[in-house]
Amino acid sequence: MSTLLDSYREHIVNAQKQPLFLLLIGFITSFVFIRFSVRMIRAQVRWWPGNVTPGGLHIHHMVFGLGFLLVGGMGVFAAYGTPPWIDWFGLLFGIGCGLVLDEFALILHLDDVYWSEQGRKSVDAVIFGILFTALLLIGYVPFGALPGEDTRWGLITVISVNALASVITLLKGKVWTGLLGIMIPGLSWIGAVRLARPSSPWARWRYTTRSRRRARALRRERLLHRRADRARTWLFDLIAGAPDKVPANHPAAHRVAERMAARASAHLDAHAARALARRRARLADRRSAAVAAAHPPVAHPQPVEGAAGSVPGRSAGAQQRRRTVRAGRNRTYGVGPTGAERRPERHPHVRTRTRRIHR
Repeated sequence: MSTLLDSYREHIVNAQKQPLFLLLIGFITSFVFIRFSVRMIRAQVRWWPGNVTPGGLHIHHMVFGLGFLLVGGMGVFAAYGTPPWIDWFGLLFGIGCGLVLDEFALILHLDDVYWSEQGRKSVDAVIFGILFTALLLIGYVPFGALPGEDTRWGLITVISVNALASVITLLKGKVWTGLLGIMIPGLSWIGAVRLARPSSPWARWRYTTRSRRRARALRRERLLHRRADRARTWLFDLIAGAPDKVPANHPAAHRVAERMAARASAHLDAHAARALARRRARLADRRSAAVAAAHPPVAHPQPVEGAAGSVPGRSAGAQQRRRTVRAGRNRTYGVGPTGAERRPERHPHVRTRTRRIHR
């Protein structure tokens, strides 16, 4: 016990990391407590107090977390970062982080998805926050350079290479390997060397022209990563509880269906308007055709070619034929009895450019 206390004084108190250590303790404690609380409420245990619902309004624990964050953050500035106030405010800030990040999925989706598949994002956010805080706690500031000591270039090189390997691992779609590799340097190096997942940005950039590597990545995805995903799902169910399986007739499913239908109808409004205009044009065409059939045009005698006052290809009572174009508009053309369209009439004083050939 004395050895543990001596290590705490040497590595935490003397290194001036006690506020950060208390922040991490408050973070983990608040997350574990609130997850235990909501699982007891979900199981409807009689001896455990239920949700906070004053006047029928359900107040999420995220609201209390925001209060802890405000008190802890503003208290550090108000106390000028002097001990022991900074230690207590660090603890309050960690409690607020755990309560707020536990409902990160609600903030992201702006909907109550706590016990759904989307609610798993809250667990991801909490684990990432804990790993990042632990990295700051066990690491040197900055990169192994303490005030009054020489810079450790070897440690700086190792941390830099590990950071680069973690970024490559995250780009390859291996989220947990990259996050854990921040704490364990060798793990991120292994993830950076191995093949990327087929749906990752690295695969889209590098495997497009390499069909063999893409085939190997797909084969490994089918065999290996499915088992890893099942193990991760089992671990998340153990930590945060299994999500609800919403039936098809559940009100939440109806709300999701209504949102999807509203989005689809918004995209199809312009198409529906164009279809309605075409439909109205077709109805107008049918009505005009019915009127034309009820009142047929009067046939006029065809003029004799070569007769005085007659023009070839023209007649005084030419029939009218309507044509319907794609836009739904009607155009009227004057046609002769033979069905050939007549040319437009020329002005008598307009001189044509066609020269007359004399034989």
